Amino acid sequence: MHPATLLLLHFIARLPLPLLHGVGTLLGWLSWLIPNPNRDVAQRNIALCYPDLSPGQRRRLLRLGMVELGKALLETPTLWLTSGRRTFGLVREVRGEEMVRQAMAAGRGLIIIAPHLGNWELCSLYLARYGITSLYRPLRQKNLEPLIRAGRERLGATLVPTSASGIRALYQTLARGGMIGVPPDQDPRDQGGVFAPFFGVATNTMTLLPRLAHKSGAAMLYCFAERLSWGRGFRLHFLPAPADIAGGDTVAAATALNQGVEQCVHIAPEQYQWAYKRFRTRPEGEAPVYR
Repeated sequence: MHPATLLLLHFIARLPLPLLHGVGTLLGWLSWLIPNPNRDVAQRNIALCYPDLSPGQRRRLLRLGMVELGKALLETPTLWLTSGRRTFGLVREVRGEEMVRQAMAAGRGLIIIAPHLGNWELCSLYLARYGITSLYRPLRQKNLEPLIRAGRERLGATLVPTSASGIRALYQTLARGGMIGVPPDQDPRDQGGVFAPFFGVATNTMTLLPRLAHKSGAAMLYCFAERLSWGRGFRLHFLPAPADIAGGDTVAAATALNQGVEQCVHIAPEQYQWAYKRFRTRPEGEAPVYR
């Protein structure tokens, strides 16, 4: 990474969160008004996932979603590049952490299911206190890899790649009664998924997480960090996961996994990562969703 870029990120990281969210709001408004690929993808996703909304309601959700995306872009350097004290200070409320403590005390391991909702980076940073091992997909932009990896691991979390060795590390962590984190809502590669409904749309859904749950018998919880208004910080949510995720039927497990993500999204729909091409992979013979 160019030194000037790194210097700029460190400067952004030290600005107050309300200011960052204010600038992010402006960027979000601009990205809503000016045609761009992120807006186009988000608009298509919202239309697919919320067909019963009126055109005006969908436009409003799109506008709010682009604003939240702008906030997420500018707040992330703060989470990667400042002190743990400041990071934890941004967490204003935690709901359901008693379930985390109970699961860890039981010693069977815990799978944290962290959808791309609110600020997903904060979940892993907060859970570093429990020694979380998180799955991540290496970036195509190799020059960013050291910065992102250091930012995510700086408080004690461990990252493992989406490879055979990384998956073994997840199983080993669960066998020791530890905690792992897996994002459930990325388009799996290399035939690692099955089609299951997500907001009523056939969606290529990972089979790894249900396999981990089925084979390990670990507890499962969803986690996301809801962004509070006016730059006040974040509210962490821990929610129980459907038991069917750990069932032996692959499609039923994937369906339950997606249903849990939907329940999280319903809490703060404007904070979901609508600009991600979640429906890129289609069933055989079906037309592409995105242009």
